[in-house]
Amino acid sequence: MSDLPSDAFTRGLKLAALPLSFAGRAAIGLGKRVGGQSAEMVIAEFQSRTADQMFKVLGELKGGAMKVGQALSVLEAALPEEIAKPYRATLTKLQEAAPPLPVERVHAVLAYELGPDWRADFIEFDDLPSAAASIGQVHKAIWHTGAPVAVKIQYPGADKALAGDLSNASKLAKLFSPWIPGLDLNPLLDELNDRIIEELDYLQEAEFQNRFAESFNDAEIAVPRVLKATKHVLVSEWLEGRPLSDIIANGTTAERDHAGALYQRFLLAGPARVGLLHADPHPGNFRITTDRRLGVLDYGAVARLPDGFPASMGALLAIAMRGDSAAVRDGLAAEGFIKPGVELDQQSLLAYLAPFTEPAETETFTYSREWMRKQFNRVNDPRNPDFVVGMKLNLPPNYLLIHRVWLGSIGVMCQLGATVPARTEIEKWLPGFSAA
Repeated sequence: MSDLPSDAFTRGLKLAALPLSFAGRAAIGLGKRVGGQSAEMVIAEFQSRTADQMFKVLGELKGGAMKVGQALSVLEAALPEEIAKPYRATLTKLQEAAPPLPVERVHAVLAYELGPDWRADFIEFDDLPSAAASIGQVHKAIWHTGAPVAVKIQYPGADKALAGDLSNASKLAKLFSPWIPGLDLNPLLDELNDRIIEELDYLQEAEFQNRFAESFNDAEIAVPRVLKATKHVLVSEWLEGRPLSDIIANGTTAERDHAGALYQRFLLAGPARVGLLHADPHPGNFRITTDRRLGVLDYGAVARLPDGFPASMGALLAIAMRGDSAAVRDGLAAEGFIKPGVELDQQSLLAYLAPFTEPAETETFTYSREWMRKQFNRVNDPRNPDFVVGMKLNLPPNYLLIHRVWLGSIGVMCQLGATVPARTEIEKWLPGFSAA
């Protein structure tokens, strides 16, 4: 099988160009500031141009860089409205769209994976893809039983492209490590690499997806069952529904609240019910079906949590809500979030944790773009003590996907603007929270 049509070297250059152009725009901004233009105007222009180039570059990439873009897209709610608004449509496309493979390449993959008589498995097969993701695309077909199915086909050479993109991303990340003295970067990058490489194996994804299907096909959640899988092709039941991105853009208040409640419940309940955490929370993986269930797609990114969420998570959350800063500091250090010898202000630490504690402080919580922007700006303002806390915190590798889901889901809930029973769901699914 031949490699992807995109050139790995070109992708590397585009990724490498991001920090260089960032520095160039910073110098231009400094010149304008010295020339008398207001700081606010310079910052706004600087942010707008940086975001513009970043999303344009990421939107052209497959593999690891595309996944970076998807991760950024779920945090879109944190961007200032004047920056976020022009890119909202672009980000939504990034979640679900990529240039399709030519038809002859699609047929070649199917023949290689399913055998030369692959058409015997299908009554009909649509040569035009219905959706695309970071490492593959989906075609609608009619299975030999007469049932509609989704056929996910991995891009030829995706493994090589992904390895190259991850290598480039790792090099860029290491450039920033001196700025974040509390972060132990190497084991985190190793864990990220291992988890993303796992997504290339559709046989493993099929196993995870069917485990979710066995536990979650109920009155609230719909998970399509896998009917056939090879390492690079996956055939599952077709899931019809309204994309969550459309509810974000056009949904009523009731539709947003309903979708948000189910979305939150599914992500929190997975470790307890299945021993697995669905670790790709961006809106492109979720639908609301005609019977008002939450349909969930794409099980390539999954965290294995056979004993559920770590009990320390719930306990530390409850302790933080009580305001016991010393106990929170000690607990985070014991879990590896604070490396030995790192000192930080305990009260600032509590303030830094507000995005995690505030939703659980009341019976219901309304997520909003304004709330998230406030949190984002607070922890990313170098003049704010909370910024220093963030620079000193570490992320243990075993919490990488948990952290990704927790923060990503907050971003999606804020895009929805949903009012949900956050504390009830946390009490039910997060061990250690009620008892702490």
